[in-house]
Amino acid sequence: MDGFSAVWLGLICLLGLLWQGSGALIVLARLMKGAVRRSPLTPKPSEPKNLASVTVVVPSLNEVERIQPCLDGLSHQGYEVREILIVDSNSTDGTRAKVLAKAETDPRFRLLTDDPLPTGWVGRPWALHWGFTHSSPKSEWILGVDADTQPQRGMIASVLQAAEEEGFDLVSLSPQFILRSPGEWWLQPALLMTLLFRFDVAGVRQPDQDSVMANGQCFLCRRTVLEKVGGYQSAASSFCDDVTLARNIAKAGHKVGFLDGANIIKVRMYEGMRETWEEWGRSLDLKDATSRTELWGQLWLLTAVQGLPIPLTMLLFGLVEEGFRGLFLSLWLGLNLFLLLVRFGMLLAISGSYDRRLSPGKSALLFWLSPFADPFAVARIFLSARRKPKSWRGRVYS
Repeated sequence: MDGFSAVWLGLICLLGLLWQGSGALIVLARLMKGAVRRSPLTPKPSEPKNLASVTVVVPSLNEVERIQPCLDGLSHQGYEVREILIVDSNSTDGTRAKVLAKAETDPRFRLLTDDPLPTGWVGRPWALHWGFTHSSPKSEWILGVDADTQPQRGMIASVLQAAEEEGFDLVSLSPQFILRSPGEWWLQPALLMTLLFRFDVAGVRQPDQDSVMANGQCFLCRRTVLEKVGGYQSAASSFCDDVTLARNIAKAGHKVGFLDGANIIKVRMYEGMRETWEEWGRSLDLKDATSRTELWGQLWLLTAVQGLPIPLTMLLFGLVEEGFRGLFLSLWLGLNLFLLLVRFGMLLAISGSYDRRLSPGKSALLFWLSPFADPFAVARIFLSARRKPKSWRGRVYS
């Protein structure tokens, strides 16, 4: 290699080092906060002071294949539950019959039918808002739960206790995921990692209230706080209504938290790799809850620290094998190896967020190969960021 080429290669390596290095510093600062995070929640017994203090709202639309574990899990919750409102948007697949059958054995269950979707609303926040406005005013807390979740015994008592101990006005939980197909085990952890690189991990003691993370699969909020912000109206048109509402509530001066609930709630979100790519991928950019500037900053960060380390490591090793040398080349290669080490460390840290009992061993092994799906996961966020969803859970939007 002549002197001119060596200079250009050194310059490229220096720029790449600075570009990726700044992203690495951001990620390390975020991960350092997780070192003192609250431990994952565990099931708790009911406390007399919380008697009938919670209304549970479950939005549903054609969930007959998935809703039974949710109904069973909610029926096993303690006496802090005043009522369980299943807000169904005129399902045609037998969902309503399952809810009515459960109501015969547990009088806390009530089947509601929401009005036709108003202009400017997305189905999920509309159903949640309908349940909130039709809930008992005596309930101090409103708990939104998705129909595809599997609440474990003691879940509600546990999240209530955590909210009171931490002084949260709103708290949501990260679940334990149930995956089955090999494609899911390979792709889903990479998609999840796009959230972990951008936001504080679950359980951080002092989360950044300006960019707080939230998960609507288990979303507990004080009634008085929901009343102050007009229920779910501020997130009416959002396809990530949980994050949008949580950030609106945080901006209003209330304390919002995001905790690790892997021990108390499970979820089977999507069937197969294709549905995971299409359905979850279209909302992971969180553009409805994020400014354009913030969104592109996050896309830069994901590209630098998640999407490129594997391709760049292969490229830079190739240059070394071809005889190219230089300080900046060595440092840039070292940085990418470090980012890969961080990535696999994060994978180890979230391994408890996956239920392996129902999955074949070979499929679950693909979890450890999920870093090789990172470039595709980051590309999916870019694709989603460019357009607003046109359909969601069987509904088509203009």
